[in-house]
Amino acid sequence: MWTVIYIAPTTRIAENIKNRLTEEGFLVQVRPINLSKQQYEILVPSGELEEVQEVLNSILHP
Repeated sequence: MWTVIYIAPTTRIAENIKNRLTEEGFLVQVRPINLSKQQYEILVPSGELEEVQEVLNSILHP
């Protein structure tokens, strides 16, 4: 099952997060929420949630 871990405000931010998490070895999906608002859900397998949250925090707050 996939879990949303972050909602990115732009395509660029969503792709950057996806690329960084993929480099760390995680499976990642990006899904548009609302094309008119340009928001994107970042999803990961629920079994990897805790590890991904740690890496995501380091990406968002270097």
